[in-house]
Amino acid sequence: MKRVNIYEEASRCLLCQEAPCTIACKTGDPARAVRAIRFDNHKLATRWVADCSDADLEAAEKACIRYDWPVRLKEMLRGISPDDVSANYPSLEIDFCGIHCENPFFLASSAVCTNYEMVARAFEAGWAGVFYKTICMQEIKEVSPRFDAVHCNNIHGDFYGFRNMEQLSENPVEMDFDILHRLKQNYPTKVVVASIMGQTEEQWSQLAIMAEEAGCDAVELNFSCPQMRLAGMGSDVGQSPELVAVYTSIVKQAVKIPVIPKMTPNIMQIYHPAMAAFFAGADAISAINTIKSVTMADDAEVSGRRTVSGYSGRAVKPIALRYILELAQNHVMEGLTLSGIGGIETWRDALEFIQLGCSNVQVCTAVMQYGYRIIDDLVLGLQRYMAKQGVSQLSDLVGSQLSTFTKASDLDRSTIIYPKIDLERCVGCGRCELSCRDGGHQAIVFDTVTRQPRIVGTKCVGCHLCRLVCPFGAIGLTKRIPKKA
Repeated sequence: MKRVNIYEEASRCLLCQEAPCTIACKTGDPARAVRAIRFDNHKLATRWVADCSDADLEAAEKACIRYDWPVRLKEMLRGISPDDVSANYPSLEIDFCGIHCENPFFLASSAVCTNYEMVARAFEAGWAGVFYKTICMQEIKEVSPRFDAVHCNNIHGDFYGFRNMEQLSENPVEMDFDILHRLKQNYPTKVVVASIMGQTEEQWSQLAIMAEEAGCDAVELNFSCPQMRLAGMGSDVGQSPELVAVYTSIVKQAVKIPVIPKMTPNIMQIYHPAMAAFFAGADAISAINTIKSVTMADDAEVSGRRTVSGYSGRAVKPIALRYILELAQNHVMEGLTLSGIGGIETWRDALEFIQLGCSNVQVCTAVMQYGYRIIDDLVLGLQRYMAKQGVSQLSDLVGSQLSTFTKASDLDRSTIIYPKIDLERCVGCGRCELSCRDGGHQAIVFDTVTRQPRIVGTKCVGCHLCRLVCPFGAIGLTKRIPKKA
């Protein structure tokens, strides 16, 4: 099997709890191997099936519970070469706001961390810390249903966009701070951050003091929730640099632990409120919260009505990265610690945030889909990448790609890179010609007899739409050359 087919077949796996395929396999864990492929660690997959015979994998495949046809476990896993990187992986330890973290992976303040038992299980699974579900003094009443998803190819259970109407913690304030106190007592090496939201200066100050007294390592200020039913809270604050400055300053005066304002993406220039927080003494900035959105599915109603609410999931990652880049490139706030949030599902997603300047990353939607267990692949994947690149400290990767970004006005417009078709890999689908004809510059000719495309160099402008739509990766790059006069 080619690599692309390995990923396609792995995408059919249901990622079962107590997977029947692994139960049927007596010598390995094929379910864990497939999960490694799903989360961008295909080179590591063989370690969980190294001792499996063909008969073991056939038995596992027979136990697959898909009702159409089973995942082709043997064909898929036998098509993977053993890992070529040393297993002597580096540590992922890193400091965040002066706090030592065993790795950069934290639970984001959300439905994935609403009580003691949940966070304890996450800690035991390997998560380094938690930004606990936002605590407030108002009574929180939620709607039902409160979630909606935009699915990939209408496949239920696999979504790239997630919309939610959930607000803040429904627990009494004293209960939540008792939970945080017990978590820090019982897991002293883990990082416990209280996320808070007030409606007045007094509430912001009081909640922050309660967080510090509970033993929390830091406090996050939720200036960003987009679906609060009460005015003057959440993103209402985050869109006002003046309010951000006032509340950040109030909290900084009230406590000695690090203060981390959380920014809203529902604004044109995120650095305006971020700079207000910075000048008010913020120790770090976390970004982003969910993006205001609308979905129109028949079952997208909440309480019998449709409404605007927050959007998350892998679809928002490019938007989140844009905001992180904007914060990291702001020279006034140079050196400010960043925590990245938005669409992080694999170790590669996390790496992108780190390379743009984040010292840690927060995960929510991926955990809601796949559970705390994804921490294994987040850690292993990032460690393997570092080992392969010869990087010994995670901090060396923080901001490492910032220098590769420039303004659109400074881009090279005097040279061109032409696409190149690999006819041996091309299957003759004609998608490149179709897209170039209707969405490009009509620079591809498709021979309907031989079913082979050909690039017309005099028309090609090097946009590379053809390369992006090719289902088999049969279109590559040539060298950059000067444009013809």
